[in-house]
Amino acid sequence: MERRTFLRGAVFGTSAAVFGGTLMQGAAYAAPAQNGASPYGGLLAADANGIMLPSGFTSRVIARSGQTVPGTSYTWHGAPDGGACFADGTGWIYVSNSELATGGGASAVRFSSSGSVTGAYRILSGTRNNCAGGATPWNTWLSCEEVSRGYVYETDPRGATAAVRRPALGQFKHEAAAADPVRKVIYLTEDEPDGCFYRFVPATWGDLSSGTLQVLVAGTAAAGSFTWANVPDPDGSPAYTRDQVSGAKIFNGGEGCHYANDTVWFTTKGDNRVWRLDLLSSTYELAYDDSLVTNGTAPLTGVDNVTGSSSGDLFVAEDGGNMEICIITPDDVVAPFLRINGQSGSEITGPAFSPDGRRLYFSSQRGTSGSSSGGITYEVTGPFRTTA
Repeated sequence: MERRTFLRGAVFGTSAAVFGGTLMQGAAYAAPAQNGASPYGGLLAADANGIMLPSGFTSRVIARSGQTVPGTSYTWHGAPDGGACFADGTGWIYVSNSELATGGGASAVRFSSSGSVTGAYRILSGTRNNCAGGATPWNTWLSCEEVSRGYVYETDPRGATAAVRRPALGQFKHEAAAADPVRKVIYLTEDEPDGCFYRFVPATWGDLSSGTLQVLVAGTAAAGSFTWANVPDPDGSPAYTRDQVSGAKIFNGGEGCHYANDTVWFTTKGDNRVWRLDLLSSTYELAYDDSLVTNGTAPLTGVDNVTGSSSGDLFVAEDGGNMEICIITPDDVVAPFLRINGQSGSEITGPAFSPDGRRLYFSSQRGTSGSSSGGITYEVTGPFRTTA
């Protein structure tokens, strides 16, 4: 992707104040995204579903918490959260977590090639606060428990195989996961104010039953180089995983995570940042920080789940804020893509594209009621771009 590159110090002047004065000598970094015009244009008036979209896009409601999914006999779960899409013959499946403290788990909706709903069903039960997660290259869904010493569960989006707990991926307050088929690892975020960023190296790629949990080690600056260190006790006992390795970099409330093209992006809600890891150079930097937006009001606040499109655009959902999904383009422009009106007591969760990239799925976790029983899952269809 073609991103602007130059020395941060030349842009921000007092880089020591911003980045702790520990930038590598002579290293070049991309500028954090700045407010700008969306490639899709401005938002139009809200549609019948209360969603403001660019010209050419439409929305529909797929499911509502506590109600039967239209066209099926399945009752949709409460507090819908992280999600992903999987190819299914000529159609596809959208899976969605449930961030309920009891009876959490995950469900799925099956679509035909025309986009019609053909089924809905449970794929994970008996877990707690299933927040985000991630898809694997072998077409399973990793559902993460956002509880202290929580687990990752590997699930079958088709519901044919029982879900399996994967303790080797560590016991901590899991948020999201992202698979890297090049390095054959799984990246993991931790939703703690003093959380860390991890990767799991399976003993055999495609089998998550055993392997090595590692944590990212780096300085305190907002840009620099990093290494990986083994976590001695992935079960988080007696010490939490985030406290076991000296020099592990602290991230303030890890949230969504996305991998593409030798790069990992992840969000931290405590400081409203989007981080970027360059896996080829083993360096990290800020892709977005609302405090570093210099041209007007920062459009993206409450960063949470994140996904990417084939164009290289990132789509970042807001937890609160003004209920937007914002786009960060490959040339470092950040702008709203959509906004949900009348749901200020909720958050946007689970953004994911259908396999053909023509449909975007997401949920409003608590909908218009502000309650976990009021969740709404949507689909947006339109001319999503395929190249930047």
